Amino acid sequence: MNDHSPRRYKGTLLERAAEQFHYGQPPVAPPPVAEPRYAPPQMPAYQAPDEPLELDTPAIRRGYAEEAPVQKIASGRRTATIDREALRKGGMIVPGGSVTPLAEEFRLVKRQLLLTARGVAAADAQRARMVLVCSAQPDEGKTFCAINLALSMAAEKDVEILLVDADFAKPDILSRLGIPEGPGLLDVLSGAVGNAEDCIVETDVPQLCVLPAGTKSHSDTEMLASDRARTVIDGLTAANPRRIVIFDSPPALAASPASVLALHAGQVMLVVRADRTSESDLREATAMLDACEHIQLVLNSVSLQPGGRRFGSYYGYGYGEAGK
Repeated sequence: MNDHSPRRYKGTLLERAAEQFHYGQPPVAPPPVAEPRYAPPQMPAYQAPDEPLELDTPAIRRGYAEEAPVQKIASGRRTATIDREALRKGGMIVPGGSVTPLAEEFRLVKRQLLLTARGVAAADAQRARMVLVCSAQPDEGKTFCAINLALSMAAEKDVEILLVDADFAKPDILSRLGIPEGPGLLDVLSGAVGNAEDCIVETDVPQLCVLPAGTKSHSDTEMLASDRARTVIDGLTAANPRRIVIFDSPPALAASPASVLALHAGQVMLVVRADRTSESDLREATAMLDACEHIQLVLNSVSLQPGGRRFGSYYGYGYGEAGK
């Protein structure tokens, strides 16, 4: 898109994205799936170990922060407090804070995703509870949207949210939330940690947990495509029937893991930056992610003009941008 002049957008984030990029009927329909690519393994529910697991051994701790405001609990999991001030400065939803236009926008976004998940569940109940958040290129707001989506969904009464940092090359979720680094998904895929549940960080936000990216590797895509990865990722939903897993993936056109993660997800939330994403990039990204049948578009970084629709003004709050 070469025209960077301000525009006035109406409708929800999903509606505005569809209108701007003419996505009433996608140009490339995803191929029908005749049968599942693999049979999800039947895994028993997670059982806490009899003895607390030691997660700060030199092999695991190497490369991570030595001083971290983290406690251990009986199950072996870490627990951390999310930095509300960092969220506020980042323009994100603040748990327990006032209702803002951004919070209202993400309420609409999550309603659409939850509705789609019900339809996906008819064919694959576990896959329906996995959402991949992606963008075409870097700096289009996918991590911003993934965190806000997780915070918004965590407010639901009947679900628990696991936010997974799957952007292995540039993991950013922990720093934005103020959570210290530690072992994560890559450590489980490599075999350094036996159970993904032991790497999950429980936060002080009710019903919200985080799974870090873990130790960087030069073979992250190959590990994601392995049989072990299918078992591990399916195990994230099998361990808790109330859990919805949100993956923050690398940009589809910048790194290969996004297309592999799309094999696991029941739906993709593709972030489109209004002032940056080109239509050609958007079409190419959807083609890269076509292993997932359901791709939702979210229009980000929209400047809202005076006189336009004002989510949040009902609660007495003003406007800024729709996203970062």
